Amino acid sequence: MILDVLCVGETMAVVTPAKPQPLSEAEECLLGFGGAESNVAAHLAEFGYRAGWASRLGLDPFGERIQAGLAARGVDVRLVTRDSTAPTGVYFKDPDLGHGARTLYYRSGSAASAMAPEDAGTWSLEQTGWIHTSGINAALSDSCSALTEHLLDRAEPTGYKVSFDVNYRPALWSVDAAGPRLRELAGRATVVLVGLDEAETLWGCTTAEEVSILLPGPRYLVIKDSATEAVEFVRERTGEQSICRVPAHRVDVIEPVGAGDAFAAGYLAGLLRGDKPADRLALGHSFAAWTLGTRADYRPGHGTRPRTYGPGQHHADVS
Repeated sequence: MILDVLCVGETMAVVTPAKPQPLSEAEECLLGFGGAESNVAAHLAEFGYRAGWASRLGLDPFGERIQAGLAARGVDVRLVTRDSTAPTGVYFKDPDLGHGARTLYYRSGSAASAMAPEDAGTWSLEQTGWIHTSGINAALSDSCSALTEHLLDRAEPTGYKVSFDVNYRPALWSVDAAGPRLRELAGRATVVLVGLDEAETLWGCTTAEEVSILLPGPRYLVIKDSATEAVEFVRERTGEQSICRVPAHRVDVIEPVGAGDAFAAGYLAGLLRGDKPADRLALGHSFAAWTLGTRADYRPGHGTRPRTYGPGQHHADVS
């Protein structure tokens, strides 16, 4: 199995009203699924990359729907474990009706929260060019946090690169717990993506430059300033640093959920195919803008397929 990108993290069943109305008033609901890392995998697969997703799902109808649904989107799901002892997580979405979208999570004790470093022992990491994960996975449990650290430990000797989306979720852990841990993990990744609002909450940073000073380790550091801009810092082997800023697209926002995952996928797609900094940031903005126009976490139909590469070939020099 040769993958361009392997995404690691939890995906849950999603229940949302069939009509644009609050959950408290809804009589009919739709059942879907969503998760930060699998959203990235689905976007990359649609864009033409060989994207896989590794996780745990319950041996239940929700798990079956998620695994089959991601496979239908072109994501390789052969590294998914079905767990008969724990359920698939579920969350409910209250639509954004002018007061902000709200999510209600029921993921405690989920199958995915049992992921651990031992799971990675069954993954062919030497046949994967890239690992993508996020701070959500690190927050699920001590064993999930240990898995994230294990993947970072294995990166250099095994040969793959790691991208890390900070994705701070206050419902999962406090700032006091999340701040130092996310800084530690992010500091060891090749690519880090973080919202400026997250950086301010976690670390007190109010500018992209302050985040760059705080996280000198990643070769590629991307700070997303909501609807304003995205800023990329690239640290060269010579010690020099380059900065690129690209304004966000103007778009009518239907719902923001999933837009950050779409940006991450677009940016990574551009990075992997060797786009210039401004072009890969613009591609991230384009993916995000496309997703902002729907109430779904993932919206298909956004993109152009990349240049093709043979098995085992690297897309760009991102060492």
